[in-house]
Amino acid sequence: MDYKEIIIKIRRIVRSINLESKKIQKDHGVSIPQVLCLEYLKNSPYYQATQKSIRDHLKLNSSTVTGIISRLEKKGMLARLPKSGDRRVTTITLTSIGDEALRQTPDLLQQRLAIKLKKVSEEEIVKISSALDVLVEMLEIEDLEASPLLTAEDVIKEDLKPTNTTESYDI
Repeated sequence: MDYKEIIIKIRRIVRSINLESKKIQKDHGVSIPQVLCLEYLKNSPYYQATQKSIRDHLKLNSSTVTGIISRLEKKGMLARLPKSGDRRVTTITLTSIGDEALRQTPDLLQQRLAIKLKKVSEEEIVKISSALDVLVEMLEIEDLEASPLLTAEDVIKEDLKPTNTTESYDI
């Protein structure tokens, strides 16, 4: 096999992630990280969580999660509620609008991949993981922070960070 075929396969994966992200955003008005935030709330007790627990689940930094929550709040998909007994703590809760948006959003690429990976033998999982480890080492990206989210926005935004600090990106 020619090394170019490997590069083409990697590009195909990255492109499919990017296309899915754009399609979800266009068709449903939410980004993949926003969908994952809503799903986390839907699966949380009483459909509520703290911003810290959302951040820890998504494995994203605080400012990114703040942006995600703010955008979803503006759309009415979640609400910030002061915790009873401790007004310093805010609880984030899923609204009926957010729940309906989730119902209309198709399963994400990463969800479909996870289902299929669960059906693969342990031996095959080890082979896949080892091959990916080799690629990560070759690309010298072992120290690159990454969340378990399959989304192209994070990579693009890191590479194209604005020099003007007042600019921001819509996630």
